[in-house]
Amino acid sequence: MGLVDSERALTGKGEKQAAQMAKWLRARMPEDAAVLVSPAVRAQQTARALTSKFKTMTEIGVAASAEGVLRAAGWPDAEGTVVVVGHQPTLGEAAALLLTGKKQGWALKKGAVVWVARDADDAHPATELRAAISPGLL
Repeated sequence: MGLVDSERALTGKGEKQAAQMAKWLRARMPEDAAVLVSPAVRAQQTARALTSKFKTMTEIGVAASAEGVLRAAGWPDAEGTVVVVGHQPTLGEAAALLLTGKKQGWALKKGAVVWVARDADDAHPATELRAAISPGLL
């Protein structure tokens, strides 16, 4: 019998991609960003490539819903930058929900980053896609 999904570790390729994406993110995110991570082994490994300061949350684990991930991240009312290290297809569904208002099955490559922002100072805040990048593009 194989490993339970939450116990699977990153492959060598996954470790390399996590390091590449972490380097890209660190150059763009504030030092005080909140990093929320699934308890799954591979998500924990991915987060450690980015920072040692993160919070593990079952609400964004392998069985999470898009709505649960957004609640855990405090969207849209969270103060500051929030980084979520979670799983597909949930993160693709969450990105679709944020950008279109509908939960759709958007496919994201393993290790991809989708950066979504909301301007809290605007009288009519809009959700904005700032970046969508896969490890193969770096």
